[in-house]
Amino acid sequence: MKKEYQFKYGEGYQSFLLNPQYVIQELHAKAIQPVEDVVKEIGRILDDPIASAPFNTLFKAGDKVTIVVSDITRLLKLPDYLPTIVNRLNSLGIPDEDMLILTATGTHRGQTPEEKKKIVGEEVYARIEVVDHDCDHSEMVYVGTTPRGTEVVVNRLVVDRKVILTGGIVHHLMAGFGGGRKSIIPGVASRKTIAQNHLHSLDPNAEQSNPLIGVGALINNPLHEDMVDGTGLVNPDFLINTIMHTDGRIAKFVAGHWLKAWEEGCAWADENYGVPIDKQADLVIASCGGFPKDISLYQSTKTLFNAALAVKPGGTILLLAECREGAGADEFFGWSEPLKEKTLDPELRKNFTIPGYIFYAAVESAAKAKVILYSEIESELVKPMGMIGANSFAEAIELAGVDQENQDVILMPYGGATIPLYQKR
Repeated sequence: MKKEYQFKYGEGYQSFLLNPQYVIQELHAKAIQPVEDVVKEIGRILDDPIASAPFNTLFKAGDKVTIVVSDITRLLKLPDYLPTIVNRLNSLGIPDEDMLILTATGTHRGQTPEEKKKIVGEEVYARIEVVDHDCDHSEMVYVGTTPRGTEVVVNRLVVDRKVILTGGIVHHLMAGFGGGRKSIIPGVASRKTIAQNHLHSLDPNAEQSNPLIGVGALINNPLHEDMVDGTGLVNPDFLINTIMHTDGRIAKFVAGHWLKAWEEGCAWADENYGVPIDKQADLVIASCGGFPKDISLYQSTKTLFNAALAVKPGGTILLLAECREGAGADEFFGWSEPLKEKTLDPELRKNFTIPGYIFYAAVESAAKAKVILYSEIESELVKPMGMIGANSFAEAIELAGVDQENQDVILMPYGGATIPLYQKR
């Protein structure tokens, strides 16, 4: 008897039938109680932060304050709690005109006015100027060089001002975890700084990804450690990071010291979103969790990389990712040319970009398993990467062999937020 499953796709759902006897695991985060009273919880963590003096002692009248926020690809319920932070600053004698919100775009595109309003909420958008960081054209300041040689050049708006970092903690392919120091590097850094830092993603001794980086990897991860060293040169004054529930609500806040509070949040995320699996599957069916997590292929690769941890070598991944913005980075598919010419690795080392590395890592994943991408992207664009594209869900189901009998299947309805933890016995 087959069972119907519904996975998010864009702002809707896709349904498919599957014999549940073949499903060895459906990966979900632990049962987590979302934060019920956001305003009350924000008040509590501002007064009792982690490894930091209370919020009220750090800010005073006359301070110019920059609040760093994530861009549209990471909607973190800021409208639910940003007014509380702004009002708290008001109560300390800092008027709205002495605050500014800086969108940590890294190398991503800028935000439209409507997107800015969606990120920070209508109330705050009407009160405080929201500025996009531009890694090529914003006014920048050199603040020092890390021990690994990264020349740290950042947006002037995080220098000689009080800086509050917001953001979300989520497992990350290259940096181990998102959030925290990533609001500075790559968030508000120059393109050159970002490239120098992210070059640590590649193995210095072989044509492959650096084995020291990876999902949840912080210890000895050179990319992460370099980000920490670079952010230390800016030394933000306070951090408020969220960990999101898979249902879109806030699961947890951490606040306080920009590094120590964030590290505590990473430990909590690992404990609650890492899912042990007993064995890898022949077929993994994974959804990013819908919009905005599947806004582009660039963002959707987070789910691909997680699904790759759950599939047997040579197995199949069916990835549901709408990708309404296509690649999500103009240059993304441009890396197909050096790939075809077998010069992808040296070209990336010479002209490192984040989209280039994400492309590189996606090619590595597609070499280990058969990847069926159900999206709005033309199949010819993903073919050089080793992926099979499908614009019809029925076609994708057939290509992935979902109806095949006697195969082990793992389901990942929130693939970007659940991390398969497999230990070979």
